[in-house]
Amino acid sequence: MKQVLFYGDSNTWGLIPGTHPYQRYPRGIRWTSIVQKRASGKLNVIEEGLCGRTTVFEDELRPGRSGIDALPLILEKHRPLDYAVLMLGTNDCKTMYHATPEIIGSGVRRCLQKLMEEIPKERILLISPILFGKNVFLPEKDPEFGQESVTISYGLKSVYEKIAGSFGCEFLAGSDIVLPSEIDDEHLDEEGHRIFAEVVLQKLSAMQVL
Repeated sequence: MKQVLFYGDSNTWGLIPGTHPYQRYPRGIRWTSIVQKRASGKLNVIEEGLCGRTTVFEDELRPGRSGIDALPLILEKHRPLDYAVLMLGTNDCKTMYHATPEIIGSGVRRCLQKLMEEIPKERILLISPILFGKNVFLPEKDPEFGQESVTISYGLKSVYEKIAGSFGCEFLAGSDIVLPSEIDDEHLDEEGHRIFAEVVLQKLSAMQVL
């Protein structure tokens, strides 16, 4: 059975839109668990999603959110790994980080470089984040983001695609697959998880993971 690391943030964790405190979709609804079920015993999905996780930025109010800092221990914990799916960058768009798409891309590069110490480049799938809805920054949604965060999210696809090409890893654009829930303009709803899983499964099949 192939071991596949899914490394991401709240949309990998399975946060239910609009829940405070955060609640998580159960197995069978989360896109990662759908991938596991549909793989019919051919792979073991290792779910490593964390709410608030960034590529390289540390959240002073929520310790342990820097993806690059946590990654070495996670790789050691789950070794040996056959494949990896990386989807980070949404939280890098928060106003407190003042990051452009290019800066966020630099963070993604560091994460990919660390992954490639353990996993061949052609066995890594980089997924650019889904887009924000236009009102994500409203007080009742997620005021850690601003209007500029929406614009930044639109710039991530092209940056990530170039990075994947330069490294020789596989690529999917989350923004081409599904939109966020209108409840919070940030997270996948149940239908979004189902659609997302289907597209990722097709890509993994093309990568001969399945």
